[in-house]
Amino acid sequence: MRVPAEDLRAFVSAVLGRAGAPEQDARLLADLLVANDLRGVFSHGSRQVATYARDLRAGRLNPRPEIRLEAETATTFVVDGDGGLGYFPAHRAAHALAARARAAGVAVAVTRHHGHIGAAGLYTRILASAGLIGYCTSGHQLGLAPGTPFPHAAGGSPHSFAVPVGAEPPFVLDFGAMHDLYDGDPYGAAIFRLAPGLVFRSIGLGAVCQSVGGFLTGVPSRAERAQRAYQGANQGAFLFAVDVERFQPLDDFRREMDDYIAQVHGLAPLPGVETAMLPGEPEWHRERGWAVTGVPVGRGHQEVLRAIAAELGVQPPV
Repeated sequence: MRVPAEDLRAFVSAVLGRAGAPEQDARLLADLLVANDLRGVFSHGSRQVATYARDLRAGRLNPRPEIRLEAETATTFVVDGDGGLGYFPAHRAAHALAARARAAGVAVAVTRHHGHIGAAGLYTRILASAGLIGYCTSGHQLGLAPGTPFPHAAGGSPHSFAVPVGAEPPFVLDFGAMHDLYDGDPYGAAIFRLAPGLVFRSIGLGAVCQSVGGFLTGVPSRAERAQRAYQGANQGAFLFAVDVERFQPLDDFRREMDDYIAQVHGLAPLPGVETAMLPGEPEWHRERGWAVTGVPVGRGHQEVLRAIAAELGVQPPV
């Protein structure tokens, strides 16, 4: 069924309010989650509010965190999430990075002491819209034990890069390092048999997430070394931004990106795909269309929203 984006935003905000979140935080998270729905990133959209609300109500996460910038220099800083959801420190970090990268040419931040940051592309989009090249990854608490299958070393965290463009759709590469290779995924063994190099590269990408998005942010490799006031605050994030203007005029760079994207559109697409598009463009098309027609909410998604609505006494949007 199609659901207007505004109805989903109002629902997410109401659920978070019932779970103890301040109104400003609830509105921001609603905007971020529904933006993912509009782009077709349903795994990190409004259906996540059920998990978040339950974690907040159970005391696994702090519903009213005080976000703080610490260890600041002209080009580096740490954002402490105070045991809350990771969206708030990551969002704060992206905006602070944009200002510092424009001033100094480059800036780097880590976030710590928080839960899930959601889709990493939420934050690189902020950087690209400011005329910066942006990167974001995240790591979380691993639970490796002798005999655990090797792919678990990757953790399954995200990478996102975004590059500023001009008139063409945004260029945003946003992906999970281990998609299609998790336990239970139907084609994992076949992928390894046909393309083992692809699997090793995916595990390597996941190890990068854990290294800079986890260990560098204070998430230890062994859970027994963790000291947390909120057990759900088991993640960190790493972000950097580069000012294009330090290397060439931003308008010139944007024109080159636009020309590149236009050339890609003229290429022969992959089998079974209608159009050759770069990362970010499919999401852009969905967002523009679904903002008018409503977000397509599938049966499983509907069930998740109805269940948390019943738990908290909120009117469901579906």
